[in-house]
Amino acid sequence: MNKYLKYTKNFYFVFTFLFIGWMLFIDTNDIVSQFTLQSKLRDLERQKEYYEIRKEKIKAEREELLSNYELLEKFARERYLMKRKTEDLYVIVQE
Repeated sequence: MNKYLKYTKNFYFVFTFLFIGWMLFIDTNDIVSQFTLQSKLRDLERQKEYYEIRKEKIKAEREELLSNYELLEKFARERYLMKRKTEDLYVIVQE
């Protein structure tokens, strides 16, 4: 027991112990904050992957629409309710 008490009287040991305690629990970059930031980073990386995949799908659809006039016309009619001058357009809303 005296062997351990001898170390507590040493200034460098006490300073090192307090410094490590400060850095682990009190500092703004403590362990809890690091775990929180790490989990947030993982979530953001997953979202990035999702949006990159979605971006590729949208690019492929856009290329397909721009290359095929009939598909572009169908898309415009369905999505933006466009019509020709000689046509009547009826929108049926289901409850």
